[in-house]
Amino acid sequence: MKRKRAEEFGPPGAPPRVANKWLVAAAVMLGTMMEILDITIANVSLPHMRGTFSATTDEITWVLTSYLVASSVVIPMSGWLSAIFGRKRYFIMSILLFTAGSVLCGAAPTLAIMVAARVIQGAGGAAMIPTSQAILMETFPKEQHGLAMAMWGLGVTLAPAVGPTLGGWITDNYSWRWIFYINFPPGLLAALLVALFVPEPSYVKRKLAGVDYLGVVLLTMAIGCGQVVLDRGERADWFAARWVVGFSAVSIMSMAALALWELRARDPVLDLRLLRSPTFALGSSFMGIFSGVMYGSLILLPIFLQEFLGYTAWLAGLVTVPRALAVMVAMIITGPLLSRTDPKLSIVAGFVCMAVSMWQIGHYNVEVDFWHVVTSTLLQGFGMGMAFVALSTWALTGVGKERMGYGSALFNVIRNTGASAGIAIVSTLLVRWAQWYQGTLVTHVNRFSKPAKILLERLDPSLLEGGADIAQAAPLALERLYWLLQQQAAMLAFNQIHRDLMVVMALLAVTALGVTTFVLLRRRCQCSLGNR
Repeated sequence: MKRKRAEEFGPPGAPPRVANKWLVAAAVMLGTMMEILDITIANVSLPHMRGTFSATTDEITWVLTSYLVASSVVIPMSGWLSAIFGRKRYFIMSILLFTAGSVLCGAAPTLAIMVAARVIQGAGGAAMIPTSQAILMETFPKEQHGLAMAMWGLGVTLAPAVGPTLGGWITDNYSWRWIFYINFPPGLLAALLVALFVPEPSYVKRKLAGVDYLGVVLLTMAIGCGQVVLDRGERADWFAARWVVGFSAVSIMSMAALALWELRARDPVLDLRLLRSPTFALGSSFMGIFSGVMYGSLILLPIFLQEFLGYTAWLAGLVTVPRALAVMVAMIITGPLLSRTDPKLSIVAGFVCMAVSMWQIGHYNVEVDFWHVVTSTLLQGFGMGMAFVALSTWALTGVGKERMGYGSALFNVIRNTGASAGIAIVSTLLVRWAQWYQGTLVTHVNRFSKPAKILLERLDPSLLEGGADIAQAAPLALERLYWLLQQQAAMLAFNQIHRDLMVVMALLAVTALGVTTFVLLRRRCQCSLGNR
């Protein structure tokens, strides 16, 4: 009887063995996908919310900013809060808080209440991403960590792809309020599944020496101010606005003070000591840069499809379906392979696929066909899936189970910050490159240049046939010429950004390959010395 009990529950202090690890995976991933889906599902409904609340374009964006800031602040605290409340209890509390915030968002009568409800929703949903990752890494044995991260990665990467399409369909057919109300049934179901099937490791909840109040304040100031700058800085022309300068200064100084304080704290709210591990530090750094490239490219493609090719929002969403399927296939293949191969090989392969796809996208033009777009985004999706799973597995493999919550929290802080920085940088570069290319094209295109004359001669008859008189035809032709010039400048900017992203991915691939080669040579040298 004692032997059977020992086999079932393991040695003292170890996490209890689970009757069905797939039920655990389903329980935690339901909440995670629901939270990530809500980040993007609200984007397409902003115009409808603006009409409901009679808000300006700048005011309504606080619906997104408030959620991102609250989520970004709480994510790094998730490991620390799990140690206080217990991981299972904290996860259930987060799901219920997120669900309650969703209902409040759907019923919000004013913009102020809506923003407050989004803060509640973001604070509740923040813990689902790192906590679910930690639970999966603990539930599955070490040889199946790749498979666990493949399932986690599916939720993290597929939900943002589905969000805009699903949000647009719900808003068009029902109301924007239902994009929040639909979270109520799955939220309750997720909380119930976690309560029934997810175990509570005894080593997670522990008595802390004291609450790290200073760490919480510094973390909130550093992450909160930084996230506001990244999310709204481009609209204010960055450092041309005084508030951007002030918020940036507060964020940088708070981050420096946080690093000094947390490295000395006995029970830090953010365990920066984990960065002493080369594997965790490299894996997290790669993930931060990779997330910036990935999300930066993801936000540009819908703009290109709708503004340059004239796709509807629905059709632009359908174009992303093959990429989502490629992500799924890559994760399903890569997950089991990681137990038999070096994760760094999959990381290099994923980076190479991403670099090649960026090169292909960087050569689009306004006449690119549907299947050309699908082909390049398929390769992009496959590279995303391979690299995401391998990076998540490699970075967290060396973290002990008792520190897994802290490791997952820090890993996701870096991933989230990289994604926000990538989106902000790409959005700014799109404007800057478009202005530069427009200035360059203007010097070569004017009414006295031969190509412009030929184009104007072709435009004049078409405008006359459209109903314009002779006096109106010339100014309208010049206006059309200027519009074409702006379109080409934006197209060139789009291409330039993707070529820049290609260089970043190529450098990451070379660096990862260098790390892999160094590790292999070091192992061979150690084996040779051992044989002697």
